[in-house]
Amino acid sequence: MERDDTLELLFRCCHPALSPSSAIALTLRAVGGLTTAEIARAFLVPEATMAQRISRAKESIKASGAAFAMPSPDELAGRLGAVNHVLYLVFSEGYAVSGGPELVRTDLSGETLRLCRMLHRLVPDEAEVAGLLALMLLTDARRAARTGPAGELIPLDRQDRTRWDRGAIAEGVALVSATLSRGAVGPYQLQAAVAAAHDEAASAEETDWPQILALYGLLSRMSDNPMVALNQAIATAMVYGPAEGLLRLDALASDPRLAGHHRLDGALPASLARG
Repeated sequence: MERDDTLELLFRCCHPALSPSSAIALTLRAVGGLTTAEIARAFLVPEATMAQRISRAKESIKASGAAFAMPSPDELAGRLGAVNHVLYLVFSEGYAVSGGPELVRTDLSGETLRLCRMLHRLVPDEAEVAGLLALMLLTDARRAARTGPAGELIPLDRQDRTRWDRGAIAEGVALVSATLSRGAVGPYQLQAAVAAAHDEAASAEETDWPQILALYGLLSRMSDNPMVALNQAIATAMVYGPAEGLLRLDALASDPRLAGHHRLDGALPASLARG
């Protein structure tokens, strides 16, 4: 694999001397270039909490005295989870900016897509790396249709699908199809399968919502992620009607991790409109 200082720095920062959450937060700051506020929004925690976490991570590095070198091939596997998570969060911030006047930051999403391609070439048999790359490709394929002439955000169901990148979709679908057939399935593969279900639909009306709901059901069993629960509620509304979806959304409204979150605020009226 060709040498890349950024990819090497990712692995160095995801050192076992740090807890996974601290390594991810520090790497997002040092490598991804995200602000503390942006990282806090990605983790759904207060900015002050994230600032303390990053500060503690820096202190741990100093106290450990460990050499933060590129891991050996045998050590790579132990750091892949944190590296995947960093790439996922930086890509997500680039694709849907959490604050500021910009809706997208192609510098972030484009760079993480490049790094994920390199990572996949480094560890081609790692199913979750392939799943993450597929997810990025299938998501980024819609970028041209995601904003209007005035820079306004266009919802997925109203996008001009002729502007979607069919080459990227074909590549992403092939990747996720190959990786799902290997046996053990992880969250990035499942999220890529959801993206593929959206991208392969000729129109919003032809979206396979029962399949998407089943995939979110599997995802919800893997982790207590409020964003997964939110998307599961929306899929429930699409399959079983707005009343069922609203029951799930009402339960989520009390989750402090989603308090005032724009996606929850938008999901409620959207579900009502589908009635």
